[in-house]
Amino acid sequence: MVVHLVHRDQDGKLAVVAVLLTKGRGNAMLQELWKHLPEEKEKETLINGVEINAADLLPADRGYYSFPGSLTTPPCTEGVSWFVFKTPTEVSSAEIMQFGALYPHNARPVQPLNRRTILQTK
Repeated sequence: MVVHLVHRDQDGKLAVVAVLLTKGRGNAMLQELWKHLPEEKEKETLINGVEINAADLLPADRGYYSFPGSLTTPPCTEGVSWFVFKTPTEVSSAEIMQFGALYPHNARPVQPLNRRTILQTK
């Protein structure tokens, strides 16, 4: 699994920070978020009194890959700067199963590089 933290600046330019997830220990922030997952796909609800900090998903090792790409959902907008953490964050089997029950086929096929260069930090 992967979490995409999508950012848009004042000029409309997009950047995505991707946090890879791997099966392991539970994640307290996800546990709180998952308590309030919508019961119906693509139906947003506002939950008062719930605050999360996306930084709680980030791995301790902040090394990453960077490349130009597109959004992964239609219309797959181009011109997106991607930053993918090298080290995954652990989540429990239960957290994976709970998400998968609501979004069972939530993946875009791997795309060709098309001459894009992938950069990386040390």
